[in-house]
This record gives sequence, structure tokens and C-alpha cells, in this order.
Amino acid sequence: MDRSAVVRIYTTTQDPDHEAPWQSLTPETGTGSGVVVDEGLVLTGAHVVANATFVQVQKLADPNKYVAWVERICHDADLALLRVDDAGFMNDVRVAELGELPNLRDRVSVVGYPVGGEEISVTEGVVSRVEVQRYAHSQRHLLAVTVDAAINEGNSGGPVIQDGRVVGIAFQSYEEAENAGEMVPTPIIRHFLGQDGGGREVRIPGLGVKWQNLENPALRRSLGLGELGGVLVRAVEYQSSAWGALEPGDVLLSIDRTPIANNGTVRYQGRYRTSFWVRLGELSIGDRLRFEVWRDGAVLELEVVLREARDLVPRSVYDRPPTWYVYAGLVFQVLTLDFLRCWDDWWDSGPKEFLHLYYAGHTSAERQEIVVLSQVLADEINVGYEDFHTESVQSVGGVVPRDMRHFVELVERAPERIEIKSSRDSLIVLDAAQARAAGPRILERYDIPADRSRDLRRSFGASEAG
Repeated sequence: MDRSAVVRIYTTTQDPDHEAPWQSLTPETGTGSGVVVDEGLVLTGAHVVANATFVQVQKLADPNKYVAWVERICHDADLALLRVDDAGFMNDVRVAELGELPNLRDRVSVVGYPVGGEEISVTEGVVSRVEVQRYAHSQRHLLAVTVDAAINEGNSGGPVIQDGRVVGIAFQSYEEAENAGEMVPTPIIRHFLGQDGGGREVRIPGLGVKWQNLENPALRRSLGLGELGGVLVRAVEYQSSAWGALEPGDVLLSIDRTPIANNGTVRYQGRYRTSFWVRLGELSIGDRLRFEVWRDGAVLELEVVLREARDLVPRSVYDRPPTWYVYAGLVFQVLTLDFLRCWDDWWDSGPKEFLHLYYAGHTSAERQEIVVLSQVLADEINVGYEDFHTESVQSVGGVVPRDMRHFVELVERAPERIEIKSSRDSLIVLDAAQARAAGPRILERYDIPADRSRDLRRSFGASEAG
């Protein structure tokens, strides 16, 4: 591959402040790498341009920087396509070609612009693993290729080359291992590049089931499986792809005619054994997926129409602000992974209730989001409630809120008195008229522009600081 196709990417990003969700953090600058895959189009990692406010690209041995725009992005698969409109950008650039999924022990080269140097860098390594991995950017489990070559800050988003063709995009490295990193492989890249007409953001569908393996012989016998293999469905997310088709207690025997083993793996492309989730990375919202299912002692064939992934606690959200609501100085937010990241080492030091909901919770008809009381802005209206933060809302007037919009409806519909009960059995009682009167002065005191996030303002209207 001609190195003229490899570019450096300069970004200015501004992340939301989840501790004060009505504002954003200070803008930051960073760099990454990318590769030209078509006329004026640069392929890179979504994490390179996530929450970006300004993007530029620079070619090899060219002092000029060209303004770029995010043409398409898939945070699930950590891929982004940038568009450069300047006609001079393609001068002396040869478009890179895509290759195929490499084999184990194949030699590859990671090409990019690591931090600390101005020239292009090439590191070589060997493919050591091809399997479904957790993508740190999205927390989705998709096919990835591990190589024993360094992927450092700055050359992330750059191409991985084999025999002159792009076989992957470098996207993450291992903190616990030296000179080991991962790339998004070409099956997922081709699928991403082929998504036309679907809007700016491309989503990888989710199945919406919680499952467990069936490696235990006694468990398999209790289900009457005999020699059949598969995995047990523990729960189905409300209104997910599997909703209305799969049921708790079902055993998934095969996916698109490919047998699922007792440990949840399938044979991918006849070469690699990996998680059956691998199939989702090559499908789109609206595609159909077939399963063979063991239910009540019989084998059934079922088909599901794929939808977006649904989680009770949403994984990382990019390019849009959080949803929040301030009432009587009480700040409410939707529980998300981004909110959990307010705690250093969140997976260990975050509130145990929130971590349990993140790892084990699932959506239902009664509850599709978790509303949390994140902080209390001191005022005479909320005296005595100062310690009732970092708790989830269990009910408003005895009714469990389905999501944040329902919560706001319940609060604002209360005629005289509002009773909010939290997960720690804390009870907050407010006089509705006094709470409404207190709103403007609290917003002005704490310099908050409105009493709710923009998405809620479109639904309900808003109070503003006086």
C-alpha cells in the first residue's frame, strides 16, 4: 500500500460534564491516524473523533491541514468515515484497497502517527488471535484481531496492512500486555462502508438476551437436551430484537444454521471458534436472524427482526449530551456508563447498586431506564435532603417511573404534594407549589440555563433562570 494514503488526524473534542450535566468540560485537542479509502474519504476509529467539534487531516510530507467532517460513524464498531471537501486533498494520494481477514500467525504492519513524532511510523507484528472481543469504546462484543505490535496513542485509527492492503483499523491496546493491540477486521469494515442511506450514525444491532452456558452436565440433563448443545436464555430485554420471539428458559441451539456449542461459541468462517455474537457484527437493523430453539422438549425454528441494542443502563453515549432534570434543587439523571465513569476505577469503586444494575439489570415493560438523584443543590426547599444523592428513584407517588420522561410526567402531574422514594428507602416529600416557585431562584443561584436537558425541553417545555 502506498503510504500517501495514511493521514494524521487532529481533533478538538468537548465531552459532557456528567457531574454538572447542564455544561460541558473544557475542550481538548488530540491526534490520531486514518487511511484514505475513496475520493476525499478517510477511514479512522470512532474514538478518534467522538464528541469532536473540529477535525483536520494532514497528509504525509504536506504542511497543510485540511478541514474534515464526519460523514458516517459507528460507535458500536469504533469506526468513522471522514469527508474532506478540498479538491487539493487528493493530489498525490493513492487510495488504499481492503484485504481479507488474516490467518493466525500472518505478519502484518501497523501504520500511523504515534504521539511524540512527526513522521509516519510502521510497527510489525504477528496475528495471535481472531475472536470476539469487548470494544472499549462501545462496550460491545464484536470480532477483533489481536496482533503483537504496539498500538500507541496517535497511531490508533490507522491502518493495519498485509500484502499492501488494509486488513484492519487499529483501535485499542492492552494495558496489561506489552506490544499487543487489536484491530477492527475487514468483515466489519466492509459492512460499515456498505451502509448507505442510513443516516450519519450506523448502529450494530443487538439480540437483547441474557444467557448462560450449558457446560454443566446436570443442568443439561434437567433441560432434557441429550446430546444437543447450546446456551440457556435467562432474560429477554423489553422490545429488543428477541422480544416476543425468544423466552426465558429457551435454549439457543443454532444461529443462522450454525450450531452453538455449550460454551456459547460457533465456528466462524470454518477457521475460528468464537462467541456466537460474531454474527451480529455483519448484520444491520432490520435484517432477519434465524434460530433453532429447544423449548418444552421440542426443537423450534424462530426468526427475529434485528433492532438496536437495548440495555437497562446504556453503554457509552457519544456526540449527544446527557438527559437531566432539576426540580426543587434535586438533580436527576439517567443512569449510564458515562455517569458511572464519574468515579475513578468505576468498575470497582462505583456505587454497588449502580454496578449491579449495569452488569445484571435488564429492561422490562415496567422499567426501561434508571433515574438517579445525582446531587442536591442546597436551598430552603430541600433542607434535610442533602444526603439523599447517588440513589436511584424507586417511585413517585407510589408509581415506578418507566424512564426519565415518565418520571418528569409523574413529578409535574402531582397536584399538591410530591413523594419520591429512593432505593435506600429515603423519602422526599415536597409541596408542589413551593417547589415550582423555588425553581427559578435555584437556577439563577447556581447559574443553570434551564431546568432540564434539551431533549426534555422539546417534550415538556422548560423553566429558565431569571
